Amino acid sequence: MDSAIKKSVHQIVGDSICVDAEDGKKVYEVLSNFIQNEKPIVLSFLNVTMITSAFLNTAIGVLYGNFTEEQIKKFVKIEDMQPSDTILLKRVVDTAKMYYQDPKRMERSIKEILEEN
Repeated sequence: MDSAIKKSVHQIVGDSICVDAEDGKKVYEVLSNFIQNEKPIVLSFLNVTMITSAFLNTAIGVLYGNFTEEQIKKFVKIEDMQPSDTILLKRVVDTAKMYYQDPKRMERSIKEILEEN
């Protein structure tokens, strides 16, 4: 991704704490725009001190509902993420891929689990 444009999550969100889904939506809009225009982007998490799954679900997970995995891998690269946040991101991505493969099945499974408790 030599010609990729680097964007800072900290600058997009305006904060080092990324916990809100609304902030994730800001990041999603940037990533979505780059993928739609087939332009590579490097998303830097430098200076981000806290990340939640709600933020990552909206920022990155939702991409899997609107783009193919190949498109995402081709145009989006993540950098400067803490190892623990990388684990969280992997979990979010894996869940998003499962969900968007068969959303109705996943919703039924969630409903069954919730009804058992």
